Amino acid sequence: MKNRSRPLFISLICIFTIVQWLNAEEPKSAKPKQFIYVLKLVPRLYADSAWTKEDETVLERHFARFQNAAKSGQLILAGRTSEPGDKTFGIAIFEAPDEDAAGKFMREDPAVASGLMTAELHPFAVALQRKNP
Repeated sequence: MKNRSRPLFISLICIFTIVQWLNAEEPKSAKPKQFIYVLKLVPRLYADSAWTKEDETVLERHFARFQNAAKSGQLILAGRTSEPGDKTFGIAIFEAPDEDAAGKFMREDPAVASGLMTAELHPFAVALQRKNP
């Protein structure tokens, strides 16, 4: 009886070891990181009268992109202050796999890519968030 159980025991140890090794090799899906970018208007757009039709079209694309990112779950929050042009700024809090992807998301924002706004990226972590009413 002892001799029969020894090969079974060794086989079980081998199987267990292989399963552990395979689990260790599986890439773990990393939780996305959070980032914030701060948007500021370029000085030529401080006055509302300075906005061209083309500028407004770019701003519509900027907003539509944020709407799509919010629907997909990538964008957590976006908004702007309601101060005059030289004091106003906007923020976008979003998730990305890493800083490179976050920078790409920011640079591809139509308002940034077209030069309507400057943007500065920062790592971020939402600590508290109210529930939607």
